Amino acid sequence: MTASLETNRRRFLKLTGASALAASLPLGSESAFASDQRHGLSVFGDLKYPADFQHFDYINPDAPKGGTFVFRAPSWSYNQNPRTFNTLNSFILKGDAPPRMELCFDSLMARALDEPDALYGLIAESVEIEEDGNTYIFNLRPEARFHDGSKLTAEDVAFSLILLKADGHPQISQVLGELLDAEVLDTHRVAVRFSGKQTRQLPLVVAELPIFSKRYYTAYDFKQTTLTPPLSSGPYKVGKHAVGRYLEYHKVEDYWGKDLPVSVGHSNFNVLRLEFFREYQIAFEAFKKGNVTFQEEFSSKIWATEYNFPAVEDGRVIRKEFPDNRPAGAQGWFFNTRLDKFSDPRVRRAIGYAFDFEWSNKSLFYGLYTRTQSFFQNSDMMAQGMPSPEELALLEPFRGQVSDEVFGELYVQPVSNGSGFDRAMLREASHLLTEAGYTRDGSVLVGPTGEPLTIEFLNNSPGYERIVLPYIKNLERLGIKANFRLVDPAQYQARLNDFDFEVASRRFSLTATLSDSIRQFWGSKAAGIKGSYNLAGIADPVVDALMETALSAKSREEMTVAARALDRALRPGHYWVPQWTKPVHTVALWDMFGYPEKPPFYDFPVETTWWLDLEKAKKIGKAG
Repeated sequence: MTASLETNRRRFLKLTGASALAASLPLGSESAFASDQRHGLSVFGDLKYPADFQHFDYINPDAPKGGTFVFRAPSWSYNQNPRTFNTLNSFILKGDAPPRMELCFDSLMARALDEPDALYGLIAESVEIEEDGNTYIFNLRPEARFHDGSKLTAEDVAFSLILLKADGHPQISQVLGELLDAEVLDTHRVAVRFSGKQTRQLPLVVAELPIFSKRYYTAYDFKQTTLTPPLSSGPYKVGKHAVGRYLEYHKVEDYWGKDLPVSVGHSNFNVLRLEFFREYQIAFEAFKKGNVTFQEEFSSKIWATEYNFPAVEDGRVIRKEFPDNRPAGAQGWFFNTRLDKFSDPRVRRAIGYAFDFEWSNKSLFYGLYTRTQSFFQNSDMMAQGMPSPEELALLEPFRGQVSDEVFGELYVQPVSNGSGFDRAMLREASHLLTEAGYTRDGSVLVGPTGEPLTIEFLNNSPGYERIVLPYIKNLERLGIKANFRLVDPAQYQARLNDFDFEVASRRFSLTATLSDSIRQFWGSKAAGIKGSYNLAGIADPVVDALMETALSAKSREEMTVAARALDRALRPGHYWVPQWTKPVHTVALWDMFGYPEKPPFYDFPVETTWWLDLEKAKKIGKAG
């Protein structure tokens, strides 16, 4: 039974067993005592840092504080939009919020980015796990405070978790299905109860959720958009801002958690200033002038041809590449398979044949990319070649329910001759379309219902037009009439949320340990929930089953095998036309920053771990 925080039920859980187990005991282990108290959590039980650790290894504990970091967001989540904003509520579906609002809110625990999934105490000093693994009791730090000085207590934690489950963004609320209750035990203890059907990952997901002020959101409606800066508790708070132009996050000087091991060496800038631009070229001009001081470059054309302005030539601006070890996830053109014309995988595969990656990489991308093949690109979870015996053991029960190619040599994207007009690939596409019931009526491809096959490529970036137009030309050779539709950033996000598109371009990244969020990418339930990441509308019981196998894995090895089997089941669906990837962050910056010698393996947290190097800034005239 799910209980609301507003009930007066206050059952105190009496924990038995005096010994606390080592933090390395796997979650849900049958050998756990009734009271298993830990300073950290990880999905498979392994923790790098002991209870008395002082700081993470990948930061500079002596990093100087001060200065301003001006950037455009290279990543975002929930309802965040890197090109504009019209609300400061980042945790609901409605509106467009600025990226990095999460920096304003503390969570129960914080990620160690040099481990695949480990969390260590932030608001929660420790966590106790009951014997059955279904109740987690978080022991809160009594010094935790909101920015107005009010105490952050168990009431706020319980309120926040129930609120997010009920009214949070679908990418949050749908993941919390097996969260039953959050109950206040006393001022600094909260019990979080799960159904028993939860994955091993879900308690960690809960531990990373933002914690809100119950008092504040009793007065303000959480479900509504707002430009009023919210009361929060994190290392930054919303400062100066102009809608759709810029927003500053100001460092909280008396931040209650600044000396915690998970905070040391972080939040070094006094101001994080996000700049918003609707057009990429205008944004680049702002960087050239020094109005933006850091830029992760995503345009291969600009990276290869336009970094020749005076500040580059005299060394004030430098370019660097940092390794990107994260699973690259999926970047591609996603078909909306909810539409009848994209319901046949043969049609989707044929449309994919018309994209000449080799020509595009040579002629448009300056050879900077490799072809994306997998939803698990750049990770051990990516399937390769023939299935292993372990993969086959997972796939065999579904024989007859999936394509036979799942059991053979893995499907990979076709390699063209690089001419931009590969007749062999187009012949194969035409053959697939004929199999699917399409015929040519002069220059037009007509489907079984007599309707011409048309495609609209939806995007919010003018830079994509030069990539899509050659693709459209090849589609026209097949008799498919296609067009490129450019919309503003807010409309683009709204249309994706409503699944109001035919083909849309998007990039999604995964974590090194699969979490409940993968259901939002490929789950049947998510296919019908507006705002989910399942843009393609994948609704396949085999995919659902293999996701659950991966999420219930008891070891990283089991998870990896299940992910590879899942990859094999997804690829024959041709739910997307995979685009391109590179295993590095290509970064341009005004040479005024210091940064850790070796960035963390599993992320690239520039704005929270870099710092202003005053001597460098003086040399290039940026110290003021």
